[in-house]
Amino acid sequence: MNSSGHRRSIRLKGYDYSTKGAYFITVCALDRKCLFGNIEYGEMRLNKVGETVKKYWEEIPLHFPHVKLNDYIIMPNHIHGILVIEDEIVGANNYSPSKVGLSKGTSKTIGSVIRGFKIGVTKWIRQHTKIEHIWQRNFYEHVIRNEDELNLVREYIQNNPKQWEMDRENPDAVDPSDELVF
Repeated sequence: MNSSGHRRSIRLKGYDYSTKGAYFITVCALDRKCLFGNIEYGEMRLNKVGETVKKYWEEIPLHFPHVKLNDYIIMPNHIHGILVIEDEIVGANNYSPSKVGLSKGTSKTIGSVIRGFKIGVTKWIRQHTKIEHIWQRNFYEHVIRNEDELNLVREYIQNNPKQWEMDRENPDAVDPSDELVF
């Protein structure tokens, strides 16, 4: 926080996060607690909480029809994913299905999508486990600017479980050094 008590934004100043395009997202568990499963022999093994995270991630397009999922991976204490915001689909009667259930304002931004995802998972976890606090505040995002970046991010996501020993999100990392550079 800065001296006025407000958190400094990690978002690009002036950028419209409802803009059509691809976004690399990372959402972390609070205090890097490994709540979603574990890595065995370089592969992620989801537990019940991890399966729930997967279910809610895959349901994002049901709640936000203008968003499509691309590659993603749920790790022991975070999720990496690529979300793609597309143009609204206009039906035969010029009704836009993506407006159903969405309010005006920031409801179509990446922030709104992640907020809805976190709320859904949190509600389920609180109803079915003794865990109260799940998510770290905020999330990381990167606007993917071209096909080369998209391929680099996909490769990073696919290889993430194999790199867990060195992952900066791993509380037991041997040598945290999994920086993704664009």
